Amino acid sequence: MRPDKYDFSGWATKNDIRCSDGRVIRRNAFKDCDGKKVPLVWNHDHSNPENVLGHAYLENREDGVYAYGSFNNNQMGREAKEMLQHGDITNLSIYANHLKHMGSDVVHGMIREVSLVLAGANPGASIDYVLAHADNMYEEAEEGMIYTDEAIELYHSDDSDPEEPEEDENDEDNSKSEGNQEDDEVTHSEEGGGKTPKEIFDAMTEEQQDAVYAIVGAAVQAAKDEGNEKESEDNSQEDEEVKHNVFDNEFDNESTLSHADTEAIFADAQRYGKLSESCLQHGITNIDVLFPDAKTIAKEPSLISRDMDWVSTVLNKTHHTPFSKVRSIHANITADEARARGYVKGNQKVEEVIVALRRETSPQTIYKKQAMDRDDIIDITDFNVVAFLKAEMRVMLNEELARAILIGDGRAGTSPDKIQETNIRPVWKDDALYTVAKTVTKSTPSQEAKDFIVAAIKARKDYKGSGNPVLFIGEDLLTEMLLLEDGIGRPLYDTMEKLRTKLRVSDIVSVPVFDDQTRTVDGVEHTLGGIIVNLTDYNVGADQGGAVSMFDDFDIDYNKEKYLIETRCSGALTVP
Repeated sequence: MRPDKYDFSGWATKNDIRCSDGRVIRRNAFKDCDGKKVPLVWNHDHSNPENVLGHAYLENREDGVYAYGSFNNNQMGREAKEMLQHGDITNLSIYANHLKHMGSDVVHGMIREVSLVLAGANPGASIDYVLAHADNMYEEAEEGMIYTDEAIELYHSDDSDPEEPEEDENDEDNSKSEGNQEDDEVTHSEEGGGKTPKEIFDAMTEEQQDAVYAIVGAAVQAAKDEGNEKESEDNSQEDEEVKHNVFDNEFDNESTLSHADTEAIFADAQRYGKLSESCLQHGITNIDVLFPDAKTIAKEPSLISRDMDWVSTVLNKTHHTPFSKVRSIHANITADEARARGYVKGNQKVEEVIVALRRETSPQTIYKKQAMDRDDIIDITDFNVVAFLKAEMRVMLNEELARAILIGDGRAGTSPDKIQETNIRPVWKDDALYTVAKTVTKSTPSQEAKDFIVAAIKARKDYKGSGNPVLFIGEDLLTEMLLLEDGIGRPLYDTMEKLRTKLRVSDIVSVPVFDDQTRTVDGVEHTLGGIIVNLTDYNVGADQGGAVSMFDDFDIDYNKEKYLIETRCSGALTVP
């Protein structure tokens, strides 16, 4: 495709030139790029967008790929154009990927950019392969750069129709040979009405003829291998060298063709007129290679976790002090001895008896540690994996602290990871001075829900805490309450608001970790139903520096980044 206006033209790559690594770019290897518009770049440098000089249109020709370049009107484009006009730059290079080659022949690829380069790698063209080849007949390389030392032809932008670049003597010879080939095109036989194998072969493209050579060579070598099994060891070694030189490790056991296969292919070729029609009937092996790669919906992994809404409710509603060692002192005046008395003349007056109570709670460190190899951190480029790890660590630390406040961490008392219940005192297991325990007899789920509501309402008279409390409850029991119906099937509590009003609480918070929590009291196992508490009465104390802190460290010996998040605090109810 030749554009109406362009600044220069030249060969991006030439066909049938052996490169320094022994590979040859074959005709039509880049035929899919004909008419394609690609960026024009300076020396394949992608570090700066200013290195994009303009664009180039590609034209696939018999001798290779021809490029028509046009410069941008930016500083780099103008400077590059001036260097071309002055003759400082005379070479082009292409960057291509999805390269395929059969043996030493490059048979397919996609050109992604054309670059102005100071000098070509060697006369004609060269390919710098980046990745290893595949194991099938058509070997693949992910990408490569192809250079040519053909001179660039420069035009002014206002030149309307420049002439085609002159062909050298080799091109003329090629044109003559191609012309002879056209003169020798196959015609139908007047006698038989069909085509001879030679006529079919001569009518094939060069790519198809190369495929025939490979197939026939494979079949002949297979026959040789069968005959040479009885020969001497030296002859066997000689055959192996021939096999390696002919096929270059292109065929494995599954892709080797027998004589019968070869005859069938040529029979198909004579019937359909094209060898490609026969080859297509055998299907595409490893077709999953052609499928597109899976794409991640979100850059960061989504965390699979329990419902965490209750965690913020617990931590935000607790009372906080800037000191971690907490002492609470109480005077119990509920006993009869503390009551005021009537006086009878002549009797001795009795002093009031007040019971003083005291409790101290000391802090404990709670932490979460994580480590990651620095190489992995560098290689993960889709998202900030360090920020992701730190966010996950904070979420899990908060959940553990909230859990310890309400019910304890659930670990055995002998576990080295146990959050001691004398440092973070769980409401569920606290002393009778600070909590009122009510028991509901186990029965059907719906009956248990009804009995829970009745017990909670009756126990409210014993509540001496601050303000209007909150009900923390397991999801299963809450569901049973909402499913309760009257005698004619209507829901008793069709909204959460009605249930809150019935239970005389300010809010109902579902806590997933409540389900199936059990403890043994006086030899009897009890299952947790719910906790009604105003967490303003629960104090969380932390000294200066004991608040939640994140630490980073690097292990030089093992090349690891290590992360630690921790807090040192105490927790306990302070209001009976």
